[in-house]
Amino acid sequence: MATVREATLDLLRSLGMTTVFGNPGSTEIPFLNDFPEDFTYVLGLQEASVLGMADGYAQGTGGPALVNLHTAPGLGNSLGNLVSAWHNKAPLVVTAGQQDRRHVAKEPLLTGKLVDLARPYVKRAVEPLRAEDVPGEILRAYHTASQPPQGPVFVSIPMDDWDREATEELHPEREVVGAPSPDPAALDRVTEALRSAESPAIVAGSGVDRSGAFYEAAELAERARAAVWTDPISGRAGFPQDHPLYRGQLAPAQAQLAKQLSGHDVVLVLGAPVFLYYPYVPGPTLEEGTRLFHVTEDPQEAARATLGTSIVGDVGAAVRHLAGRLPEGERLAKNSPPETPEKGDPMSVAYAMHALGEALPPEAVIVDESISSNPQLKRYVTAKSPGGYYTSAAGGLGWAMPAAVGLKLASPERPVVCAIGDGSAMYSVQALWSAVRYGAPVVFYVIDNSGYSILKGFRDALGAEGVPGLDLPGVDAVRVAEGLGCAGENVSGADGLPGAIRRALVSGEPYLLNVAVDPTPPPLLGG
Repeated sequence: MATVREATLDLLRSLGMTTVFGNPGSTEIPFLNDFPEDFTYVLGLQEASVLGMADGYAQGTGGPALVNLHTAPGLGNSLGNLVSAWHNKAPLVVTAGQQDRRHVAKEPLLTGKLVDLARPYVKRAVEPLRAEDVPGEILRAYHTASQPPQGPVFVSIPMDDWDREATEELHPEREVVGAPSPDPAALDRVTEALRSAESPAIVAGSGVDRSGAFYEAAELAERARAAVWTDPISGRAGFPQDHPLYRGQLAPAQAQLAKQLSGHDVVLVLGAPVFLYYPYVPGPTLEEGTRLFHVTEDPQEAARATLGTSIVGDVGAAVRHLAGRLPEGERLAKNSPPETPEKGDPMSVAYAMHALGEALPPEAVIVDESISSNPQLKRYVTAKSPGGYYTSAAGGLGWAMPAAVGLKLASPERPVVCAIGDGSAMYSVQALWSAVRYGAPVVFYVIDNSGYSILKGFRDALGAEGVPGLDLPGVDAVRVAEGLGCAGENVSGADGLPGAIRRALVSGEPYLLNVAVDPTPPPLLGG
């Protein structure tokens, strides 16, 4: 009779989940004992990096990634990036070792309330009632994580379960196929609204890219003659950002967003919330007279929309349905590129992003945690292909560096650049070691303004004074990178930046560029 461990390993092989992202502890040793040669263990030096790498890998492959954490402290370390995975709708099977069942009632060291700790930010959290149930729970977790809306699932596994006999019969070949189809009659109402609209707009969110409808969304926009916006805080790009119909990103504030969309009589939101805000700026959701339609794979996202008609179902299917019922669109001239910004002394953030955009090929992947520099990134570095842009939809820090490593492991043929602030870079800097160890040649593009610039913008917008902790003197990111085995260089002048970017891109190894820029904080929300 096979053990629980043997049955689980066979199950993972059959599911194609032979890459394990982890940081080992004592409660995980029974699972990791005699680790199979056909599996790959990707070590992160801190659990936030472990979870972030798995998130990037899962989004890059489109299928569940396996995470193995160390009981309550390890799960706790990962929680910030577990929140990101939840909001990113990243399919993860997250496991953690629990103390031995035979004395867990005595609450020995490393006993954890793991299910309670994980539960708010996973689709399902469970500790199997019996050791024999472990493989079945992992199979259920795989299917639960995979089904739309995708997301993380958590399984707590007592450390003595692995050596018990596996008595339950598994059927790993079984499938859970297909996403719910959106209601055709409801989509036909959207079609008629788009046909009759004088000035329609489309808001393309992450769900468009997840559903494989990136280019189909462009066809829909052309047929509908619709301006296209990105939703305010979008984890992925759902539309080619060099397309002539693309208008940019909506503001994450109620009054400003309604004003941006005020000229449109019909707004169609695809694969995004209605709407995700950040600072409280009261105002209408949309100006009076604007009709809103919403398509999402997430029933909860539909339920919390404050107006309009929400249609639940596969976003890609909806896009194709709508495009197929509208007349063919006319060819449009390409957008002119934005003007080259001034270099500045010190270097402007705009020029730093312009130089990066000039150097990147169309298939490049941008992983973004640039925060205060994000508007300039979006202006000069555009996502031109599916899977071309990722950020944390939760808004937290410490996600992008490890996520970039995971994305590079998932898509080794594509250039991957992590654009990140100097403050953000210190949250999961351990990911540099993993990038080196596992051969993930990511370019880490650090915008160094010597502080938490986004918070300075908030301070100024609120009229606050004397706020401590907003400056970061004395951080040498290049020396930190070198200490973790990662090559790097400092760039302090604009003239040297294009050559440094070229060196990083062709180096064939992880490479950190620390780009010193003007530290003047930009105004919050652009004004």
